[in-house]
Amino acid sequence: MVYISSLFFVLPALALLKQASAFPGGGHHLSDEDHQFIAPGPDDVRSPCPGLNALANHGYLPRDGKNITIPIMMKAGNDGFNVQPEVILLAARVSTLTSTYAWDAFSLQDVRLHGNIEHDASISRMDEALGSNWEFNEEIYTVLANSNPGSDNYNASSAGAVQHERLQQSLRDNNQTHNTFSEMTIRTRESALYLSVMGNATTGEAPKKFVDVFFREERLPIEEGWQRSPVPITGDTIHPIEKIIFETSDWVTSEGQCAWVRTSPGDDLDVVGPQ
Repeated sequence: MVYISSLFFVLPALALLKQASAFPGGGHHLSDEDHQFIAPGPDDVRSPCPGLNALANHGYLPRDGKNITIPIMMKAGNDGFNVQPEVILLAARVSTLTSTYAWDAFSLQDVRLHGNIEHDASISRMDEALGSNWEFNEEIYTVLANSNPGSDNYNASSAGAVQHERLQQSLRDNNQTHNTFSEMTIRTRESALYLSVMGNATTGEAPKKFVDVFFREERLPIEEGWQRSPVPITGDTIHPIEKIIFETSDWVTSEGQCAWVRTSPGDDLDVVGPQ
């Protein structure tokens, strides 16, 4: 097992931030005709992430889900969701480590690699040890779909409660569940993102009808009335939402586990951080 520092990921990501920030927060430049929803075909690949899949289904990412570079991902996040590079750059940088064919590009299929950004206790996918870790699972999603009863919206508090319940299910059903600060951080960022891109990026409230389409169909719910966030989604907007999610998730780490990440598809799981 190789021991590496988290700076291995952070420093290259920061070096790319200036280049990625060239994409402005306001509007995108392609016509709506370029971004009609088209479901993936038999030769297209998709990931465990509904956001990346939706961007590919609408042509913001390559529709075949292949040859995705960091600048391509940064531009897609901005154009499709108004998500700024600072929010997703590190995830993009780490995703290149999953690539099976290039040092600077990856496919959505590569992102399925367990122990990179893919993790246990997903709110819409099975744990890798229990089944498909990339295909939408309605039974898993029921936890989110049934949350925040009596309201038409999901919010940060309900997102935290969903994370808590899904983690308890995973710990109960999967004796290989990995549950460290690393996975908690990824889960919390993902929850804050679905609330921000599907709802109000300032309050963290998102209409259930938008979020449900986003997860179940991996489609931007434009027909239902959704619009791209008029507010750029930045660290400043997403951190307060994450704080509420973390606090309401009542998260406790699993004893005896260290943070890990795969540094290439063929590697064993590597430990990140001081030991």
